[in-house]
Amino acid sequence: MSGTILVFGAGGHVGRPLVKALLARGETVRAATRSGAAVEGAEGVAFDFAYPAGLDAALDGVDRAYLLLPAGHVQALALLLPVVQRLAERRIKVVFQSAIGVNADDSIPYRQVELAIERSGTPFVILRPNWFADNFHSYWKAGVDQGVIAVPAGQGGTSFIDVRDIAASAAAALTRSDFDGQAFDLTGPQALGYAEAAQLLSEVLGRPVRYEAVSDATFVDQAAGAGVPRDYAEFLAAIFHPVREGWTAGVTDAVQRLTGAPPRTLRAYAEDHRQALSA
Repeated sequence: MSGTILVFGAGGHVGRPLVKALLARGETVRAATRSGAAVEGAEGVAFDFAYPAGLDAALDGVDRAYLLLPAGHVQALALLLPVVQRLAERRIKVVFQSAIGVNADDSIPYRQVELAIERSGTPFVILRPNWFADNFHSYWKAGVDQGVIAVPAGQGGTSFIDVRDIAASAAAALTRSDFDGQAFDLTGPQALGYAEAAQLLSEVLGRPVRYEAVSDATFVDQAAGAGVPRDYAEFLAAIFHPVREGWTAGVTDAVQRLTGAPPRTLRAYAEDHRQALSA
């Protein structure tokens, strides 16, 4: 393949390691962020899904794109479908970061975006990652600091995935054609409940961290109080329902198939991010 790869959300949890991985492969990368700043040495371009006037300029010379909706947005259809249309019109290959489980119901907004991509006629790969291990040093960091992870997960298990494995999977999908037309559920190697995850963090950090199952309403109030926009906090609460039902406990070999390497364990994540978890 030749040409430029455009990475949306390039300054985020997945975008930054993805840019780094693509540059290491010798690819030409354009990093799309709200600020337009360079990312990991890649050319920066300003783009905001809420104000997409700069999209055509961002797409100039691009033949592949990594598409995701950055955290904080909830209007998936309104923000993503116009971008999908422009990518398809230019016959740009799309690797789309969706979410695990959305293919259970075609009425789910992310599934509708997947369907639009599948029907667009442009080459595509769909990646559906499970809950990020990295949430423990971002969304749940305040709780880790206080020794209590309070989320509405019930007793459900989750095969947490390290964002570095998502990025490696994305890099493979963007630089190879043999995965085109397929969808992959990305998981870690083992499902753990939040109580087990808290115990693991306790062992790595050398201090007590426990799990407290809370109601959706309590979670939303706490998240909003910590500065998370209420509509996004409500979205996060809603997607804990599949966790409580046990739907996020599955384990796949997708990371191995895409990258040739097994996914990282939650313990490996915690040990590698001990400083961020302790800061």
